[in-house]
Amino acid sequence: MGYVSKTVMEEGKAAKIAGQADTSNPYPAGSQNSADWLEGYTYDEAEQNVDNDSDE
Repeated sequence: MGYVSKTVMEEGKAAKIAGQADTSNPYPAGSQNSADWLEGYTYDEAEQNVDNDSDE
């Protein structure tokens, strides 16, 4: 997944490293900044692909 704002993505990453909950995302739900923040927050998690069968 990509991001638009590296600054906002880095904020999310820093929040995760600091042990903050994902609910600490300061940006409005559905906004690009919120998506970028979450991209940073989940930087160390495997990407989930729900439209691809992993049993193949």
